[in-house]
Amino acid sequence: MALPFSFRPPVIAHRGASALAPENTMAAFRLAREQGAVWIETDVKLTRDGVPILMHDDTLDRTTDGKGPVAAQDWADIKKLDAGSWFDPAFTGERVPHLADFLRFALDHNLRINLEIKPCPGRARSTAMVTLIETSKIWPADVLPPLISSFDVEALTIAAQLHPEWPRGLLLEEWDENWQDVMAKTQASLIHLGSDALTQERIALLHKAGIPVLAHTVNSLPRAQELLQQGADGVFWDNPSEIIKTL
Repeated sequence: MALPFSFRPPVIAHRGASALAPENTMAAFRLAREQGAVWIETDVKLTRDGVPILMHDDTLDRTTDGKGPVAAQDWADIKKLDAGSWFDPAFTGERVPHLADFLRFALDHNLRINLEIKPCPGRARSTAMVTLIETSKIWPADVLPPLISSFDVEALTIAAQLHPEWPRGLLLEEWDENWQDVMAKTQASLIHLGSDALTQERIALLHKAGIPVLAHTVNSLPRAQELLQQGADGVFWDNPSEIIKTL
């Protein structure tokens, strides 16, 4: 699949500007935009009652004042939680965003987005379906499509079935010698590979196959510059301005 977009600047704000604001919150997304990020990545999972929210962990404990599994609590309760004070008292009262809030923000500011399907255990199918269906209700057909990514092969396969025209990124932490088989199964367009596993030879190999390569999550300026010089198409970064100002 030929990509309908490019990564310029080649930086994807990882969970927003998550080094300076609580990850996966509107505060982090706003700050990423202010720092000059064009691309923002976020994680989507489902509440117990099937509402798509933006959160990385399977539990509420680390990034909110709530407790327990995300999949065991309803949106009506999660939306009341404080998702900012754990990071800094200045962010007290920041809330867990609904997917729709992020999508509208991105559209209002002409941002490119990477939605990572991050299902709680046993919920890959439902999380992929809700993410794709709810996004398609809001995302206009005449706007460059979102990039859908996941470590979960089932989730990417469902995404390919629902919106084959939307690009998909296969997330890998380590190099997988069977990457071609997995790419074929998911009809993925890109590979997002852990930065420690990336080499110039692997970047060249993937590019020869017509596959763009994104490195996650870097946060080391010398390593990011090295990867970009070696041909990586973009890097995921927690503090976008730190690298954007060097490009």
